[in-house]
Amino acid sequence: MKLNYYADTDSLYIDLSERPSTESREITEGVILDYDAEGNLVGIDIDNASRKVDLKKLPLNKLPAIIQTNPA
Repeated sequence: MKLNYYADTDSLYIDLSERPSTESREITEGVILDYDAEGNLVGIDIDNASRKVDLKKLPLNKLPAIIQTNPA
């Protein structure tokens, strides 16, 4: 899983899979779910992310993960 924030468009993309998206559905204003050819969720796009998500905090609870950060 990758989190990508694009300041120029104030959008946050949560990439859940390496598989390409073939279909997108807007589930609420500014929140789009991307699906692969088999109907699996592969990504979440959040427009106007700074108004919907606290981008300064990203608490991770009990995830067996390696944390990588890329400077902005």
